[in-house]
Amino acid sequence: MDDKIKELKKIIDESNNIVFFGGAGVSTESGIPDFRSANGIYNMNLGRTVSPEEMISHSFYMRHTEDFYEFYKDKLIYENAQPNNCHKALAELERQGKVKAVVTQNIDGLHQKAGSKVVWELHGSTLRNYCERCHAFYGVEKVLESKGVPYCDKCGGRIKPDVVLYEEGLDSDVIDGAVRAIRSSFTRQRD
Repeated sequence: MDDKIKELKKIIDESNNIVFFGGAGVSTESGIPDFRSANGIYNMNLGRTVSPEEMISHSFYMRHTEDFYEFYKDKLIYENAQPNNCHKALAELERQGKVKAVVTQNIDGLHQKAGSKVVWELHGSTLRNYCERCHAFYGVEKVLESKGVPYCDKCGGRIKPDVVLYEEGLDSDVIDGAVRAIRSSFTRQRD
């Protein structure tokens, strides 16, 4: 066994208060591209004059909602993606009482699908969507089944993904929960 792997195993074996903080690289093995690598979403040739970064901004969503949803459905929703070994290992470590929380920038829901229970999704999730008018919640199916922009069955309002777009602030409750989890892991480790 490689020395670095042995060292990591020793750390995990001796720890009971791990908080995992991850991002897009965790889900690439599940077939979901990251954003900034050579093969990432930001480097894809989309055949448009607008960059991917701009397409997932709040202002683009407001001005060009139909174009936003075309990009969003095609490049950010991966309904058939399955948890990979990393997601599964973290869920198992949580079951063992070692991992206390997962803090993720990912919006794919794969940590929960693998079985993790305490997951702080900093950037939201494509699996959750809500009506901007009456706040009714919808699953990803509603977005995928819609032609163009999805609208609420209850009030006719526009449905927005529960993801944080560029120019939007992070959810303060999620930030607070993630910070508490991280702070708690440091406090207990020093005791």
